[in-house]
Amino acid sequence: MKIVAILSTVLLIVGGLNWGLYGAFGFDLVASIFGHFSIVSRVVYVLVGLAAVYQAVAWKRIYGRA
Repeated sequence: MKIVAILSTVLLIVGGLNWGLYGAFGFDLVASIFGHFSIVSRVVYVLVGLAAVYQAVAWKRIYGRA
């Protein structure tokens, strides 16, 4: 389960960076790497969303505050 927590944290960092770049400069990092309408870009976006939900639900358990 620790690997899932680490992967979800990395995905949240990627998502946060992507949103920041898009908000500030209109630059979509994920789309520029994988293509604007590619299936890989969509998968990355879905994984970032799932990572956010996972982090929110498992917050106490992940960080040992349960």
